[in-house]
Amino acid sequence: MCALRDAAPDFSRHKVTVYGISLDDVHSLAKFKQDQKLDFSLLSDPDGSVAKKYGVLMKGRPYARRVTFLIDEQGIVRHITPKVDLRQHGTQVLEKISELRKTVR
Repeated sequence: MCALRDAAPDFSRHKVTVYGISLDDVHSLAKFKQDQKLDFSLLSDPDGSVAKKYGVLMKGRPYARRVTFLIDEQGIVRHITPKVDLRQHGTQVLEKISELRKTVR
């Protein structure tokens, strides 16, 4: 998550909104957001319904895989990153956004 936090000024410059979603409850997420000094919204999915719809809920376990979805203004999923490198992810997402903006017009 820190890579996304650290890339926040670049996301803002590119007019990109970042959301994190977790199976954790709202209070846990609020503490995590404060502890990690995140400036983007964290959404709670305690029953795993959203994770299940996106295919990231781990079978037989109360966890979701770390996956990034790039969704455009029309709600179309333009890219999925199935394995997230926590250290480089902010840069990787920005590069993919730039690439997609060149090809999707």
